Amino acid sequence: MRRYAIPAFFLTPATVLIVLFFMVPVVATLLLSFTDISTTTLSKPSWVGLGNYRDLLADPFLKKILANTGKYVALTLLFNVGMGLVLALLTSLVPSQIGDQFRALWLLPRILPPVVYVFIWQGLLTQAPMGLVSDLLGVSKNWIAAAPWSVVILANGMVGASFGMLIFTSAIRAISRELFYAAAVDGATTWQTVRRVILPLLSWPILFVTAYQTLSLLTSFEYILLLTDGGPGFYTTEVWSLRAYHLALSNYFGNVEFGLGAAMAAVLVLIGILVSLFYLKIFNFQNLVVEPKVEVN
Repeated sequence: MRRYAIPAFFLTPATVLIVLFFMVPVVATLLLSFTDISTTTLSKPSWVGLGNYRDLLADPFLKKILANTGKYVALTLLFNVGMGLVLALLTSLVPSQIGDQFRALWLLPRILPPVVYVFIWQGLLTQAPMGLVSDLLGVSKNWIAAAPWSVVILANGMVGASFGMLIFTSAIRAISRELFYAAAVDGATTWQTVRRVILPLLSWPILFVTAYQTLSLLTSFEYILLLTDGGPGFYTTEVWSLRAYHLALSNYFGNVEFGLGAAMAAVLVLIGILVSLFYLKIFNFQNLVVEPKVEVN
């Protein structure tokens, strides 16, 4: 016990936080998903078992919401990871002073409050003469209503790409300089250095950023809520997490269905676990964690 006393002492605060703010909410969500608790049944909720899950399967709009979610996650993830990697490579290949300044500018959308950030997008994309995009293109229209998916993906991508940019930049700077010197001596071009030296050594960061961004996109909806609120029209940009929010906390008809919203959240947790296992498989996680074949004297 003495051996583990000090490690346990330092791990206790983190363990308490994880239990209180992760484990307890997950268990509470699962329990709520088996009840019919809503505004009308708040005083006397009933245990309905899998009733909420059967209602989800019977929802005629479930396929559209699933398709919206897949579209949103796939396209935004492609932008986030791809643009983050491109930005990291470009800012690492230029003088460090220029690269640092560019990364600092790209971080501005991330540090802005979401409401302010969305207000900027709304101002840029409104009709002429106020909208900058309409003025530049010579076509006066509300671009959020005209191309909602493009706006949602770009707005999320500008924020999400900064995360990958920082992670990939740190990983590139951690690569031994000797490898770059050896590539230069062998006559490798910039593209060959990127392809043969940098990218193979970024397997871990790419796995982490891809998995993290996927899980983040599955559960995030604040920019969609502020930009389109699931519209324009009927469920045009409504994704799974936003649908759960509308059911559980912001129902248009006044009767918020906590149990049904909790069921959607529980399904989202299961989807996140399956996606994580899929990534560990395709990235060959077992080979990434093998002991390095390096002799240390």
